[in-house]
Order: sequence, then structure tokens, then C-alpha cells
Amino acid sequence: MSSSLPHPVRAAYDDLVARGTLTSDPAQRDAAGALDRVLADLLAARPKRVFGFFEKTRPVRGLYLHGEVGRGKTMLMDLFFAAVPFGEKRRLHFHEFMDEVHVGIAAFRKSARGRNDNADPVEAVVRPILKSGLRVLCLDEFHVHDITNAMLLDRLFGKLFAGGVTLVATSNVPPDGLYKDGLNRQLFLPFIALLKEKTLVADLPSEQDYRRLKFAGQQVYAFGTGPEVQAIMDRLWLRITGGEQGVPGQVESVGRQIAVPLMAMGAARFGFADLCEKPLGTRDFVRIAHKFDSLVIDNIPQMDRTKSDAAKRFILLIDSLYDRGVKLAASFAVPLEQLGADDRTAFEFQRTLSRLTEMQSEDYLGKGLRDAVGTEPSLSP
Repeated sequence: MSSSLPHPVRAAYDDLVARGTLTSDPAQRDAAGALDRVLADLLAARPKRVFGFFEKTRPVRGLYLHGEVGRGKTMLMDLFFAAVPFGEKRRLHFHEFMDEVHVGIAAFRKSARGRNDNADPVEAVVRPILKSGLRVLCLDEFHVHDITNAMLLDRLFGKLFAGGVTLVATSNVPPDGLYKDGLNRQLFLPFIALLKEKTLVADLPSEQDYRRLKFAGQQVYAFGTGPEVQAIMDRLWLRITGGEQGVPGQVESVGRQIAVPLMAMGAARFGFADLCEKPLGTRDFVRIAHKFDSLVIDNIPQMDRTKSDAAKRFILLIDSLYDRGVKLAASFAVPLEQLGADDRTAFEFQRTLSRLTEMQSEDYLGKGLRDAVGTEPSLSP
């Protein structure tokens, strides 16, 4: 995507509308314009080399985009991130970012420097982020529920903003709704004030839940093998993506990259072997569940004793998708009740079958994503 266009985010949005991938929505188009403003300010403030040194970047006010589930916030953030023409940018889920921060703090406290009485673990975590030259931090689904994060955010983002980082965030709630009714919330209020100062708060008041429309009235599971089942899955994929074929991509997880055969419009398409016959564990599946709102999985086989490890990973995968509320479309070689044919995983598989049954229901497909899922790995890669 070329940043030479006067309004690259809006142009990308209009292109998706013209191709029939999206239905034109004035609220989404206005939000794309707000993101273009951030991008223009970032490009205008890009540091210049003076006498062999880069001058300090002047701060750029970011954007905090909030609205109900399924209104297109993540899609708009993806368009913005793709339009940013420099590499000093990161885009991840808020949960993932805070997980990285807590891991960094824990590692610092175990170090020799971290045992010093004057040690500042927040400074230790922020320093390498700023040293990397990061200019834009895109955080999807900004939410605060626990007191540990609530008490950390003001100092953490105070240092990031002071270091010139611009925040672009999406959330289901406005800043004043963060950590609502939380313990010692009065201590969290300075962060809300900081967030309002450093970002423009914008509402996305779209009336349509587009995520729900993708699955309305659809049979999301297909059974059997062969060209007919493949054709059913191809049609489902194109419906979910609005006609986009998708491109290969990757998901970053614990310092490594998980290959994604196809991804488009917040959805990903995998073969069973891509997820369950490779050394992946719960943390990997949680990353995938936070990256995509919809998954298509092809060629799920009957899992007998020869596929015991794959069956265990499949159980963990479905747990992660279910806990997050990710929508699943899948093809199975056999009916659900015949799927688990290994008595060693029979007990765990009963829960999986129950969840798979629920995940094809209108009630499940009509609900939004859930905020939190467990992150502790139950199966080591």
C-alpha cells in the first residue's frame, strides 16, 4: 500500500468497498479518515538527519477507537498498520503486549541489577523498546480488568509517550469505562487522563455487527472428504473474507513465527496438520485466537491411537478458540461423535465434542469475542 496517496487508509477502505469485500459504512469511513490524520502527522514528524545525527522525533497524538463488537475496529487498525511506510512499528493484542511486559519485569527482577533497591523494572522494560526506535504501537482490544495491569499502566505508558511512541488502540469501551468498578480505581484515573491527552478518543457508532453477518444462517461444518467438501469450505472461506482469497502470513508467538497458509479480513485458514501435527502448545493457540476472529480448518481426521499427540493439541486448540469466542468453520472426515477414537484421550475429548457442538450454534456464532483466555501452556511444544 502506497503512503504517497493523500489518504491511504481511506483509499484502502474504499478499495475494499469497491471490490465488494465490505459494505460502505459512513462511521467506518470517518474512522479511516481519523487514522489518516495520525499517519500524516507521523510522516510530517519523521526525524531528519542533522549533522550526522537524527533529530529527536516530536510527539504525535495517537487514536483510541472504541465501539461495540463486530463494528470493524480491528479491520481499520490493520489497514492503518499496513499503510505505515516505516518499520519502526508494532501491532499486537493488548493482552499479548502486557504479557510481554510482565515477562520482562519478572526477568529483570531475577537479574543482578533487578535486586538493587533502587531498581526500576518498568524503566528496564521500556528502555529496549525505545532503543529499538519504535514509533507506532498498535494495540487491539485495549481492556483493563485486573489490578496488576491497572496499577502499572500509568508509569508504563508515561515512559512510552515521553519516549515518542504513538499509540493507536481499539477497545470495546471508552477510556472512562476502563477498569470500571475495579479495586482502588481512583489510583487508575491518572492513566485515563494520560490516555485522553495522548490520543484522540473516537467512537465508531456503526449499527451493524459485521462479524455476525459473516456466519448468519450458515452451516459451518462439513463432513466427509473429496472435491465436494473442499468446494463447500472454499465457499465458506470466501463468505467469511468478503470474497478475498487471502495471502500467507505468520503469527508471532514466544519468539518464533507460526506460518499461516491464508489470512484475510481478520480470518485465517489452516489445514489440521498445520496446527495439530506441529510442535505447538497452548500459548501458540492463544496467540492465534487473539490474532483472528474466525478460523477455517480443513481436513480434520478421525483421531485414533496413531494420532494421540495431534488429538491432545486439537483439544487445546478448541479450548483456546472456545474460551476466546473465535468463530470456527471446519471440515471433518467423520461425524463429530466418531472424531475421537483413542481411549487415552476419551475423557478430554468429551469436553471438546461438547464445545464443537456449541460452536456451530446460532447462539455462539452471534456472540462477540471474549476478553480473556488462559495463557498457561498445558502441552509443551
